[in-house]
Amino acid sequence: MTGAAQWTRGGMSIGSVLDLLRPDFPDITISKIRFLESEGLISPERTPSGYRRFSVADVERLKFVLTAQRDQYLPLKVIKEQLEAIDSGAATLGVREARARADGADGPGSAPEPVRPGSALSPPRRLGVVPGEVTPDELRFDSEIRIARADLIEQAGIDEKFLTELIRANLITPGAAGYFNTEAVTLARAAKAMSEFGLEARHLRAFKLAADREAAMIAQIAAPIAKSRDADARARAEETVRELAALSLTLHTSLVKTSVRAALGG
Repeated sequence: MTGAAQWTRGGMSIGSVLDLLRPDFPDITISKIRFLESEGLISPERTPSGYRRFSVADVERLKFVLTAQRDQYLPLKVIKEQLEAIDSGAATLGVREARARADGADGPGSAPEPVRPGSALSPPRRLGVVPGEVTPDELRFDSEIRIARADLIEQAGIDEKFLTELIRANLITPGAAGYFNTEAVTLARAAKAMSEFGLEARHLRAFKLAADREAAMIAQIAAPIAKSRDADARARAEETVRELAALSLTLHTSLVKTSVRAALGG
């Protein structure tokens, strides 16, 4: 460890932990770390003057939580249950091994993942701005990773024509100065895969309309939390959006499976 991320005899400060986590989790903030502490996922020691001091185990637990959220899109309740099982000895999976599993190796006991947004991307995923009645400033937690048009085409494995079709169908929208976010890469990859089954960009508008309706409902729930004046309001609002989005994905997948089964006479 170099620079600010140096150990002292009492452990690391929250700022040093932030420096350690940011290379893998660029969106991490002090507010987010404090929020995870308030939810009981980490318990750093306190100095007599009240400052947090983080141990190696605290940092590993944070990496476990952040990786499970980013790559497996798990709600905090599930992650907390996993950590409690590990702490109690009911699970033999250590934090380091669990993090390795969350990084991509699904094994026995892994949570079902019908959809894993952003898992194929090299940059970590983030929720970004939820459309609806909430303004961008109210739910914009950190600046998004900006991806140039040419990089989007390369990362998604599509051509210029296909990207233009996605934009015309309002499935992907360029941001400021024509840049895109990481979600655009995930969406373009999925649309490309679906095109191999004969579905064109115009056929996918129904998915966009359904997603907009779901997002509007989630935004209505998260808006009052985001507008709260307490210090952890944004972190709590982001977590609410994350958990509702995960539940929405599970519900949507189950409904689609049920309907397809019925259509096929299953």
